[in-house]
Amino acid sequence: MLAFIILYAVILILLGAFIGRRAKSASDFFVAGRNFGSGLLFTTLIAANLGAGSTVGVTALAYQHGLSAWWWIGSAGIGSMILAFWVGPRIWRIAREHNYYTLSDYLDARYSKIFSGIISFMMALGTLALFSGQLLGIAWILEVVADVPKTQGVIAGAVVTTLYFAAGGLLSSAIVNIIEVAVILAGFVIALPYVLTHSGGIEGIRSAVNSVAYFDFFGMGSTAIIGYIVMLVPSFFISPGLIGKVFAARDERAIKTGTALNGLVQLVFAVIPVIIGMACFAVYPDLTRPDLALPAAMKNMMPFWAACVALGAVFAAEVSTADTVLYMLAGSLVNDLYRRFINPGISDNKLLWASRCVSLVCGVIGVVLALRLESIISALTIFYSLMSVSLAAPLIFGLFTERASNTGAILSALCGIVLTLYMTYNGITADLGFVRLNASTCGIILSFVIISAATLLMPRRYVRQE
Repeated sequence: MLAFIILYAVILILLGAFIGRRAKSASDFFVAGRNFGSGLLFTTLIAANLGAGSTVGVTALAYQHGLSAWWWIGSAGIGSMILAFWVGPRIWRIAREHNYYTLSDYLDARYSKIFSGIISFMMALGTLALFSGQLLGIAWILEVVADVPKTQGVIAGAVVTTLYFAAGGLLSSAIVNIIEVAVILAGFVIALPYVLTHSGGIEGIRSAVNSVAYFDFFGMGSTAIIGYIVMLVPSFFISPGLIGKVFAARDERAIKTGTALNGLVQLVFAVIPVIIGMACFAVYPDLTRPDLALPAAMKNMMPFWAACVALGAVFAAEVSTADTVLYMLAGSLVNDLYRRFINPGISDNKLLWASRCVSLVCGVIGVVLALRLESIISALTIFYSLMSVSLAAPLIFGLFTERASNTGAILSALCGIVLTLYMTYNGITADLGFVRLNASTCGIILSFVIISAATLLMPRRYVRQE
């Protein structure tokens, strides 16, 4: 199996390097010349969205909680539909007219340099946690299935991702993503029937697991499910990485078709890792950690050839999302912070090379963080919480009303994050009687309340850039 993964990794690196030779400008690196049709946009979006959280992480959630783990990927699919028909086309028109490379370019023009700087800094911190989570997913798989030590697995994932992404940015990763998506979908579709057969099918799982809640679509509980919906639905239509890919679209039709297909595939795909996790629990209920559910299923519940394909699928899923995370980091650190605040006059060629160098440095930092994190879901939760709480309200109000002010945007982001961190640190939830809200949910609600009040009380006259 290890030889199979090494061969696959070498192919990805060589393909990325070959395509990277076509990246001659910062525009090629960040928005691929704005020439993505619906097919290429679909593959690069679905590759970004089916990563460690949607594979290793969701299988672990299903191992613990059963059918209700669907809500992790399901919430992402719902958010993708909003991006396809509501947010994406609107912000793409503005980006095309003003030649924006990143979401922060839009926030700078819509609100202020200060606000975009705050968001870019927070996104850089959160995105490093997200990147380390993807590397952790690669490491868990290689450790269990191929007996590769965790440290070496993390380093291997970082090397593959950073090399092919740094070569050509979005241009390289989008082409590589075509292969990765094909491997991901084929691997999981092939794995599912073998895992089900090994566990005795749905009835076999039911007889092995004596819990009604385990087979309840809402069995995880309202607090967790509402938390996922409020945290993840916005994350998948405000994510700087996903919006940056939308900026690369050729036209609005490509955005709607490609992004909606990506959302539909997520909604359907969500069932597969959930069933695999439940089947693994039925057969191996005493795993030392839930994160080992998917690797255990691959190693013990399917024939060798199918396990190789499934291993390639998971490796592809983690690597494909990791390259999107590097894309976000390069955008935040180089374009949004370095160019905007330190070196506004940087040439296009130097911006391209700075982006490549920063991608490599972030690969090293991601390795260090991955070796210190406990679980994939904890890493992803850090990122999604920071992003949704700080960015959802300012972006929505900025796109759909001229009255939203810079003061309101800054207050909503900062107050939402302060409340989220305070409640998280102190283990506090909000009990409304009929439902209990977690820290991230309360932070997002507060951010919308504050920007709504500021829009009414402190409006700003703004001429929309359309």
